[in-house]
Amino acid sequence: MTLRYLTAGETHGPQLTAIIEGLPSNLELDFEALNFQLQRRQKGHGRGRRMQIEQDTAQIVGGVRHGRTTGAPVALIVANNDWKHWTSVMNVEPIEGGDEAKRRVHRPRPGHADLNGGIKYEQKDLRNILERSSARETAARVAVGAVARQLLAEFGIRVAGHVVSIGGIKAPPLPADISVDELVERTEASSVRVIDAETERRMIELIDKTKADGDSIGGVVECIVTGLPIGLGSHVQWDRKLDGRIAQAVVSINAFKGVEIGIGFEAADRPGSQVHDEILYTEDKGYHRASNRLGGFEGGMTNGEPIVVRGVMKPIPTLYKPLKSVDIDTREPFTAQVERSDACAVPAASVVMESVVVWEVAKAFLEKFGGDSLEEIRANYDNYVKQTRAY
Repeated sequence: MTLRYLTAGETHGPQLTAIIEGLPSNLELDFEALNFQLQRRQKGHGRGRRMQIEQDTAQIVGGVRHGRTTGAPVALIVANNDWKHWTSVMNVEPIEGGDEAKRRVHRPRPGHADLNGGIKYEQKDLRNILERSSARETAARVAVGAVARQLLAEFGIRVAGHVVSIGGIKAPPLPADISVDELVERTEASSVRVIDAETERRMIELIDKTKADGDSIGGVVECIVTGLPIGLGSHVQWDRKLDGRIAQAVVSINAFKGVEIGIGFEAADRPGSQVHDEILYTEDKGYHRASNRLGGFEGGMTNGEPIVVRGVMKPIPTLYKPLKSVDIDTREPFTAQVERSDACAVPAASVVMESVVVWEVAKAFLEKFGGDSLEEIRANYDNYVKQTRAY
């Protein structure tokens, strides 16, 4: 059985729900660590008022007993505290009253799913589209990723993320000797998830100015995964290449428009001798690479080096100086309505990207070493490590 999950729920509904299928039994879950990931998603300079309303925590309602997974599907819920203000509008039962009572939306916002979704699903109330297409759904994905993170941690696989740039302001390259633990600690202390104090100051100033101007800005975030064995993913079919699956997962995040692995697009400007990573061998490390310009992948498979993946987040499209659109009732032009929004959600998006990347890695890990219990997986993994050492 493959590892998979589904989410359900709307941004102003009672809760978000996620069901994870394919987790082994006997995985001990740290509930505080799970909720810590949800709290990380809510942080970041430039977040809007919704983050003051919600205090996200995940409640596990199935598949876990006495702190350990049972092998059954794991069900998670993340309550929406704002639901109390929307109980009538978002009720599953029919309600009396016209558009005002239902808070019907008939004016699509540029950059959102409103118009496309309304046309596709033949919905004349665009709230039925925006409620589900909202980035609020990423809270469920972070909860799911937090579980996957704990599974991989059992095998020494760690993940960290940081902000590379916001609005054109670029952070200096990470020190070559920085550890994952140090990166996590230092970015957690920064409101924009960078480790350089001067970059942090400039980014905060730009976010504040952008918000004052009624605009929004995007940026680039990077995720690093360490402790990986050689051979996750496969070269034999296009849809089994792990780097391709990670790329799809990253651009599936709300507002993400690009992804690169390793040096990414920079590879187009370099000769091959400055792109590919030379192979080395020592008794203590076994096979390894002299560099990591390919971001931990060759042939769609992990090569033992850290995975390094970056994602590009566009500016959030809900602006306080709104753009022009067209009313679907009258087909007349109007200035798009404003709903609460973030001036910049790039630091939070870094956490979301960590979650979707770690999920894909966990999925590939179980495809390679899968078993019904954690003990069976560990035996498979340990045997493979011995095999690779002897190669």
